[in-house]
Amino acid sequence: MSADSTAAPLIEAERLTKRYVVGRTIMPGSGRALQAVDGVSLTVRPKETLGLVGESGCGKSTLGRCLTRLHDIDDGTLRFEGVDITKSSRRELRPFRRRMQMIFQDPSASLNPRRRVGDLIAEPLHVHAIRSRADIPARLKELMELVGLPAAYLERYPHEFSGGQRQRIGIARALAMEPSLIVADEPVSALDVSIQAQIVNLFMELRERLSLTYIFIAHDLAVVRHVSTRTAVMYLGSIVETGPTDLVFDRPAHPYTEALLSAIPVPRARGAGPRERIILKGDLPSPLDPPAGCKFSTRCPFVSERCRSERPQLRPLPDGRSVACHFPRQASQDVSTHLRASNGKVLVEHRTSIASISAAFGRKLRHCAL
Repeated sequence: MSADSTAAPLIEAERLTKRYVVGRTIMPGSGRALQAVDGVSLTVRPKETLGLVGESGCGKSTLGRCLTRLHDIDDGTLRFEGVDITKSSRRELRPFRRRMQMIFQDPSASLNPRRRVGDLIAEPLHVHAIRSRADIPARLKELMELVGLPAAYLERYPHEFSGGQRQRIGIARALAMEPSLIVADEPVSALDVSIQAQIVNLFMELRERLSLTYIFIAHDLAVVRHVSTRTAVMYLGSIVETGPTDLVFDRPAHPYTEALLSAIPVPRARGAGPRERIILKGDLPSPLDPPAGCKFSTRCPFVSERCRSERPQLRPLPDGRSVACHFPRQASQDVSTHLRASNGKVLVEHRTSIASISAAFGRKLRHCAL
């Protein structure tokens, strides 16, 4: 299912900012501001899957919680289905809670161990009164069938299930409200590889059956490429590149995206030489004291004086991507030109490497029945 590029945005963020104060004492004015999310702008349209990637600590999960208003927003604007919910109160947000749901990374921590599965899934139905009490048992069975679990499991407790089964229960609880948007925060990172494939299969099947829109936060770039229609790359609280997934993976425009993709493990054919990685040098800046110019300037191999003094804004490119870089890589320039052996011959073309990963992951998914 492809997203309609002409449809009105389902969720739209403009210059979204979330900051925390650290080191605060009893003295007025003490503490330092940490910009966890720094001026993020993005748009997600109905039936689209936006993959959100970046290093640990770059602000992906915080952004996901801001987009669902689990965290308050300090600056910027957030609109859901055309309505500004940036400063909405809990009462004002209540009608929107049904339309946006979140799936968390650790299903064990997100499920109350003292309650049966049936009670956990039924709770939002009772709170929002969207089903009568007589209809709830049938709805619970329907939800369990959707996520591939027997209805008999409704009487069990969370500790009686495996990690993959608990994640399916978390998905069923999110689907109970019949949402249009689901923010999935690292939903497969805590699972075994074979279980990951099953859960990713489930996400894709539910997207087709229920016309869902996803914001899919993950570290595994092969998974992101497989499930996402668009990808956004975050670095130190800001989005540095976004666009159609194939374009971002095949011809990255930002040096950080380029380095990130080169770190993906690639299966090597017998007799082939090792693939050369792009090793970033320099220090990772502290989010408490980011550089005055480009945040990536301390590690960028193409840094200039302009980069150190002027912060680049996210700007569109002719091919449909947007990049926050003063000197974006040419769209026609293949990443493989930076991955050469000492004899000058290309060891591995990066585009082919990423495609092989995606194909291998696709084969794994097809062999994992739900």
